[in-house]
This record gives sequence, C-alpha cells and structure tokens, in this order.
Amino acid sequence: MTLIRIHNKAWVLVGDGRKALFLRNEGDADLLDLRRASVRLDDNPATHEQGSDAPGRAMASVGGARSAVETTDWHDLAEHRFAESVAAEVDEAVRTGACKEITLVAPPKVLGDLRKSLHSETLKHVKGEVAKDLTHHRIGDIEQILGKLGKA
Repeated sequence: MTLIRIHNKAWVLVGDGRKALFLRNEGDADLLDLRRASVRLDDNPATHEQGSDAPGRAMASVGGARSAVETTDWHDLAEHRFAESVAAEVDEAVRTGACKEITLVAPPKVLGDLRKSLHSETLKHVKGEVAKDLTHHRIGDIEQILGKLGKA
C-alpha cells in the first residue's frame, strides 16, 4: 500500500464520472480536517435514456451480408467529458497557484481519464492517487480512509 500524505492546504479531489467533490485539508498530514471547497454534479442519465434510436445496420458492398452497428454509449462518453472538464478545473487551480498539492480519489477508469486529461505541469502537483469510489461517503469517512493511508 502506498503512503499518502495530505499536507495542510492540500486539495483532495474525490470524484466519479458524475460528481466531483473538491476538499481542502485544514488540518495537517497526521490529523486530516477536510473541508468542502466545491462540488460539481453532472446530469448524466443512462444511455438508454439518452439514445434516440435503435442501432443502425450496415450492408456489405459485396454480397448481401448485413450487420448491426454498435450503439454509442452516451453515458460513458459523458463521463469522459466530465473527467476532462474536472481536469481543466484542476489545471486552472494549479496554474493560478490556488492549488499547490492535490490527491486524486476516483474509480480506476475515472482516475485514468483524469491522468490523461491533466496538463503535465499539473501532474507534478499530484501527490497521491487512490483508486476507490468514495463519492457517496461522508467527509468524516473520507478523512478516516485517507488518514489510514497516511500512516505507515
């Protein structure tokens, strides 16, 4: 398990494909006191609620073969875009000096999207990553979970 230290004034981003919770540590690395700085929510219904039609069909140019064309996963696409927009927000915070250190907490897929979308300069400020979905946890529970990762 990797040791994660969240220093005073460091940011913690707890997110998934629909919610981003920005927290700031008002305590120290040994006794976390995470405070909510901001929350972003994305209205991202399931794909079947976003799609407008049945899957398309394709015909081969030679012969009479036909096949279905895979439908677009609108929900997944929206999650990728949300991660990109959250990464842009973190990039801006680092660029302006509002964020000196950040720890990313997200499911593995979202963590990968964030990592790909963050600017290379911003990645230098990422001090830790936790591949878990904690978006539905209370802040006190998040403090306990991250606090355990900060102790050897």
